[in-house]
Amino acid sequence: MTYEEALQKIHSLLTFGSRPGLDRMRELLRRMGDPQDKLRYIHVAGTNGKGSVCAMLSAALVAEGYKTGLFISPYITDFRERIQINNEMISEQALTEAVEETFPLIEQLRAEDIVITEFEYVNALEFYLHAREHCDVVVLETGMGGLLDCTNVIQPPLCSVITTIGLDHTAILGDTIEAIAEQKCGIIKRGSRAVTSAQDERAMQVIKSTCEQLGVPLRESGKVALAVTEQRLNGSALRYHNREFFLPLSGAHQVENAKTALAALEFLNEYDLLPVSDEAIAVGFAKAVNPARLETLCEDPIVLLDGAHNPNGIEALKRAIDAFLPDTPVICVMGMLADKDIDSAIALLDGVFTRVHTVPVDNPRAISSAALAEKFKRHCPEVISFDSAEKGFDEAFALAKEQNAAVLICGSLYLAGEIRPYILNKI
Repeated sequence: MTYEEALQKIHSLLTFGSRPGLDRMRELLRRMGDPQDKLRYIHVAGTNGKGSVCAMLSAALVAEGYKTGLFISPYITDFRERIQINNEMISEQALTEAVEETFPLIEQLRAEDIVITEFEYVNALEFYLHAREHCDVVVLETGMGGLLDCTNVIQPPLCSVITTIGLDHTAILGDTIEAIAEQKCGIIKRGSRAVTSAQDERAMQVIKSTCEQLGVPLRESGKVALAVTEQRLNGSALRYHNREFFLPLSGAHQVENAKTALAALEFLNEYDLLPVSDEAIAVGFAKAVNPARLETLCEDPIVLLDGAHNPNGIEALKRAIDAFLPDTPVICVMGMLADKDIDSAIALLDGVFTRVHTVPVDNPRAISSAALAEKFKRHCPEVISFDSAEKGFDEAFALAKEQNAAVLICGSLYLAGEIRPYILNKI
């Protein structure tokens, strides 16, 4: 089997979509030898910030010398970004061998009318590969929710982390903050520890109540003594325990994510689970990478790429624009999925951009660029629909050069994955 054939096998499961529930996953893993039970985890759920918190945690653990697995979703440009060891993507050969060894189980289950989805299988591959490589710890990001997310088949983790909770995936997780928080809190297990980012009071109450019921100690990110000495477009200078370091992830929301990651690391130290020194934290955080999160792709003119696609993410993006580009005209290139809260997201960006280019996203769930443009016309003086993301970016980039403006691409991580290689090749 070639690597391309392995990917085809994985993606052949795509059409079955996402279906909450753990029985299918447990049966697949049982036939694989329950690799998930051979590993230790930091389990991360939330609406926004999961990927960045995971990146920081993994980087610090690697800097301390632990063999660290990382599972994230979605990927931006390379499928193997989803399964990493020591912040390096697994090799094409390792993935191919794993698929060759395990895909017959998928076919056996299908013959028994047990249909495994793509996300379930990729998560099972993560358990399989990380166990085979004897990782000391795995930083495990949930998919959509928590309680019924297929990552939630693990034993009590070293620590459960809940990042910022907001309204997203409401058709599946619930249409209130409380209902979504209950789903996210499903990863908190008796015998573990829990950490939370700053939250809406409704979400915080659910988190506190869950921890009290389970007898789980809870640490809030606000208790972490992290000082910001300087904030720039390319990141923040920070001080932690009198040690200075630079976090190359931009925006005040990334400082909050850093506090959340530090709260988890403090628990690992206090309970002598996986001690991590301040030096390793400083070295690791300085190397943390999370593409398409207010990522600077070009400095002249400024080109920013951000995957914000829900109201919470858009609010964080708007604050960053106000902070770092207060006097700079900004041209937006935007594409979104139709099942997102488009109207709320666009309303938050009212008056922020001098011009908006709406573009299609190569995803069956995408809203058309024309329909997105119609929605945006009430919030920006000049809105133009394009039939390709590349054309929309090219015109925005040319105008930015002429007008000393900045370009921001946002609205979907799927769009970010499509356009990022094109931009990097062009500039």
